[in-house]
Amino acid sequence: MAVDVEPYYLRDLGTILGTAAVISLVAQRLRQPPVLGYLLAGVLLGPHVPGIVVGNLEMTHTLSELGVILLMFSIGLEFSIRKIARVGLAGGLTAAIEVGLMVSLGYLVGRLLGWTWLESLFIGACIGISSTMLVARAFEEQRLRGGFAEVAFAVLVFEDIIAMVLLAILTAVASGAGLSAAEFTLTIGRLLGFLVAMLAGGLLIVPRFIRGVVGLGRREATLIAGIAVCFIMAGLAHALGYSVALGAFLAGMLVAESGEGAKVEQVIQPLKDIFAAIFFIAIGMAIDPLLVAQHWLPVLLLTAVVLIGKTVGVSLGSFLVGHGVQNSVRAGMSLAQIGEFSFIIAALGISSKATGDFVFPVAVAVSCLTALTTPWMVRRSQSIAARIDRRMPERLQTFVTFYESWIEQLRSAPRSRSRTALVRRGVVWLVIEAALLAATIAASSLLRERIGAALAPATGLSPELLGSVWLSLGFCLGLILFFGVLRRGQRLAGAIAGLVLPLGEAGKLDLGSAPRRAFTLVLELVLALAVGMPLMAFVQPFLPLSSGMLVLALILSVLTFAAWRSITNLQGHVRAGTELIVEVLARQSREGEAHPGADALEQVHTMLPGFPEMVPVRLEADSPVLGQTLAAVNLRARTGATVLAINRAEAGVVLPTAGERLLAGDVLTLAGPQEAIEAARAVLGAADVPGPEESMIAFSG
Repeated sequence: MAVDVEPYYLRDLGTILGTAAVISLVAQRLRQPPVLGYLLAGVLLGPHVPGIVVGNLEMTHTLSELGVILLMFSIGLEFSIRKIARVGLAGGLTAAIEVGLMVSLGYLVGRLLGWTWLESLFIGACIGISSTMLVARAFEEQRLRGGFAEVAFAVLVFEDIIAMVLLAILTAVASGAGLSAAEFTLTIGRLLGFLVAMLAGGLLIVPRFIRGVVGLGRREATLIAGIAVCFIMAGLAHALGYSVALGAFLAGMLVAESGEGAKVEQVIQPLKDIFAAIFFIAIGMAIDPLLVAQHWLPVLLLTAVVLIGKTVGVSLGSFLVGHGVQNSVRAGMSLAQIGEFSFIIAALGISSKATGDFVFPVAVAVSCLTALTTPWMVRRSQSIAARIDRRMPERLQTFVTFYESWIEQLRSAPRSRSRTALVRRGVVWLVIEAALLAATIAASSLLRERIGAALAPATGLSPELLGSVWLSLGFCLGLILFFGVLRRGQRLAGAIAGLVLPLGEAGKLDLGSAPRRAFTLVLELVLALAVGMPLMAFVQPFLPLSSGMLVLALILSVLTFAAWRSITNLQGHVRAGTELIVEVLARQSREGEAHPGADALEQVHTMLPGFPEMVPVRLEADSPVLGQTLAAVNLRARTGATVLAINRAEAGVVLPTAGERLLAGDVLTLAGPQEAIEAARAVLGAADVPGPEESMIAFSG
């Protein structure tokens, strides 16, 4: 039986895919992401550019919706509850710091440009989420694996989860459901209930169903089953008032839980590629180049905010959770772009009439510009990270080595039930107090007029006066909660630092006070960022412009200043400890031990709380660094390990300088995390020193 298809459907679809194929080939030749080619194809085919015009925009829009669903489903396939647990707390904290910073900066820029608070909130959300697709493509082209790439993907995992939450919240706010405190609380409760119900119910059915279908060994059955789960859950989410993207994302997660996610992804890949291309083309067709040109200033400002803000946010957050300077900087530079989620969030703003038409092309233009810079940023990240590491002040380099070692010890420290419970309790109460602070600020603003109008008839006072009283009460309560959050953060940081550097015995000299103080202050800074950034992103619409950012900046400045002073004190502690190491090694040499080393270091380590693990290694005759100075080898910047000491047969134990040349037979004491020590061994081409062997020179950085 013949099927009657409208001829222009075939013509338009052929035009769309043919143009996309040609321009994506050109983009590939120019070593640019295919997404840019699809967007450009959409601009050329859209109604705003003379030439070839696709007549049936409704069909293109419908097909692009399928692209959104399949795109989110494929992103969900990359996740599983086990994977989220594996990338863990570090990725979540980094993503919270960075997304909170970007949403706050985007909101601030929007307000300074004269946009409404809702438009500013949407643009902040648009620039908050990096592009998994662009980052994966850049890493694939440059064959980058492990190291900083793992850090970047861990952050992307949690960014995508945060994006789903943002999408759900913005849907509620844009529809007007989020504009009162009670309704907003109800909306969040419904969202959490929806997520729990979908995941709990889905976990009972979907993984078993997918495993059964994949077990049949038929590709078409796997394809149909995967797509069916995707569209059923997307339709269910839509029926309950949530985004189809959220439902598709959850569907992908549930399929991934079956353990067969890779097989499902393999069979749906061609279908996803086609509809994702149509999605990006539809995005391009909606762009009016004249509107982009008209708003060139916001485009350039937001592009600069993305490039700088994301690099700083991810780098700082990643370093503070223990990923090291170089991995952190490289991950930050790699995530300095926005992509597919930005288009979806901007499209939501347009379709719900929450934003003006200009927000969508501005977001897409920023995405295009940052997509162009992404390959360059990834390529240059290694040299820039090494330069930053090398040019850090000596005291900061010292602290970085020690801090990375403390974080490693914290991860591997044995957990006593009482201490773990204390820390867990502190975290829970910190989150509760921060949530109460956010709720107090929101309620003070949202209910001000309503309280004034409700109480005015009964009291005979003006609504304005009653509103001011309500605001004052909210301010006082907020102030109490604010100081409560600060105190809770201080106590929690001290408890965490105590897991690595316990307090000394009462009445005895506490040799670990300097490193413990430095570690505690930096942990306070971590908690201030991890709590303060998301909190600021949430409460900014309820506060006078930039006032919240100023308060947070003041807190961070005070903590940074205190931490810097503590790091200076730590430098003195390290110098004194290094001199002790040299003295112990030299004394053992004088007492007749020809090769003092590993045993001596073990003894010294017990006398120096806070010092990282120290390992002696010997430079053999074929070492690639022989004859080079410590400054030229630049070991700390290249590996994260620090040279604390060297023993040289003729000179004994010496304190080195950056100009010290390395010779065959030198035994270097390396300090730092285990991974850094292994990397340093590879760079030095050094052999282990078995048992009490040779010794070292002191701290060189």
